[in-house]
Amino acid sequence: MIDYNQQILTQYDIGRLRLRNRLAVAPMTRVSATEAGRATAEMARYYERFAKGGFGLVITEGLYTDQRYAQGYPFQPGLSDVEQAQAWRGVTDLVHAHHGAVFAQLMHAGALNQGNRFKTATAAPSSVRPKGTQMKFYYGEGQYPLPQAMSDEDIADAIAGFAQAAVLATRAAGFDGVEIHGANGYLLDQFLTDYTNQRDDRWGGNVAGRIALILEVIKAVRAAIGTLAPVGVRISQSKVNDYEHKWPEGEAAAEVIFGSLNDAGVDFIHVTELEAWKPAFVDGNASLVELARRYAPQKAIIANGGLDISQRAEQVLRDGADMIALGKAALANPDLPCRLATHAALDEFDASILGPIANIKDSELTLA
Repeated sequence: MIDYNQQILTQYDIGRLRLRNRLAVAPMTRVSATEAGRATAEMARYYERFAKGGFGLVITEGLYTDQRYAQGYPFQPGLSDVEQAQAWRGVTDLVHAHHGAVFAQLMHAGALNQGNRFKTATAAPSSVRPKGTQMKFYYGEGQYPLPQAMSDEDIADAIAGFAQAAVLATRAAGFDGVEIHGANGYLLDQFLTDYTNQRDDRWGGNVAGRIALILEVIKAVRAAIGTLAPVGVRISQSKVNDYEHKWPEGEAAAEVIFGSLNDAGVDFIHVTELEAWKPAFVDGNASLVELARRYAPQKAIIANGGLDISQRAEQVLRDGADMIALGKAALANPDLPCRLATHAALDEFDASILGPIANIKDSELTLA
């Protein structure tokens, strides 16, 4: 019988990068940067504790990629200029000092914009107001603004922003790789989603058209940074403003999406669902992780969503995941890999530590 706790503590390679184990810290919005989008010393200590605690990979919160439309939240960190990139050196150097690896998650908020410091209009695939209301936790209030439909020039600028941010991440900030944020309702997912993308040009229509922008971003990022640093993409059905969303085409959409990503040259696919071990669609038994493995057999699969180190994690590993990304469990146990290795007890999650990093007690930022 497989000991799954021991399996996830074994080394794993993503592209040319060797990780010390298969446990990753999932990207979590912390809105704790300076107003100018620069990482702080507190953020460096926050990320350091996961590497010090033994996690093989740390994935940052979403970093906005340009200074026109990409920022989504006040105090969100960015990778849109050299100064922002250099500020991340304080983070990456500390992670590397503890033999960890760290990826930058590149994010464009699109219509889910509730705090762009440049005060530009909101842009999206189509002029469709997002569902729900802005998140008060991230300084939002009321309805989302009605976005303007992006022009071809706007789309080209967004693609260029991702590519330039990837260059800054790997050459100036010291990141080991990049994750393109194509999930959770942000810009690239807005293009992928049927009801937010009502375009009738090459960027809209069926699933193959709606995923075209993600594929173009991958192509541009890969061309900009080459093959030395891993490049991956995060994919989900659910969104921060629409948790219950499912791809209307069901498994047929999964085949197109994951098959296209398999052919696009990414090194990994990060699949996130609210409950990653459950069937992806009501008319099937396969989880989204299982579908990703089926249609992207050549790629590393990272699974995230409601997982802890229990039967749920075992299930997604059986479904084909290569790595597990943890959010709440990592916040509760920044030294979780070390605890697993020594069979130490794990702490329960306390929701109070979800706030901005500045609100975390100093004792919670330092491992014993």
